[in-house]
Amino acid sequence: MGHREQLLAAARKLLEDKGYAHITARDLVAESATNLASIGYHFGSKAGLLNEALGVVFEEWTDQLAKVALAEPDATPIARAHLTWAAVLRNLADNRMLVLSFAEALAQAERDPALRAQLADLQDHTRTRVAAIVATSFGPEVTADDPRCRAVASFVLAVCDGFALQWMLDPVRTPQADDLLQGLAELLARSAPF
Repeated sequence: MGHREQLLAAARKLLEDKGYAHITARDLVAESATNLASIGYHFGSKAGLLNEALGVVFEEWTDQLAKVALAEPDATPIARAHLTWAAVLRNLADNRMLVLSFAEALAQAERDPALRAQLADLQDHTRTRVAAIVATSFGPEVTADDPRCRAVASFVLAVCDGFALQWMLDPVRTPQADDLLQGLAELLARSAPF
């Protein structure tokens, strides 16, 4: 394993152990058994390394959620969303520090345009992957770039992010996936056609 991979593995571990805001470059060097120059050479900065590690985490989560969402081949888009939300809620406790790391990165992005752009690209990449999953529910003639798929993917991501933030504040009072499904059904039942 080269320095790049060692640094990414170290950043991933430290995001789980310390959270985004409390990781120093020296922590990364000690955990990876590399050197300070390697961080700049491979990632440009400590933030660049941590953000790429967050990207790895997002990819892992998206892969896990894709397996859940696609487990039932004949499920409707709403059923797949419900399965995804339930899986997110089940896994938050095991990923608390990673959720905190993401929240800390978001807070720092306000003052760091490069970080903001990197996180925005990461969010868009995740939305595109979710849109591809949504497209499988719409049939073989629909592709991930269909605006309907992107709209559903945006909604699913907004709910997942909202669940994560609410859960960080109060796990006991965070709504459950069934609550959201019931609320969505109530809104649809009382809405005029678009």
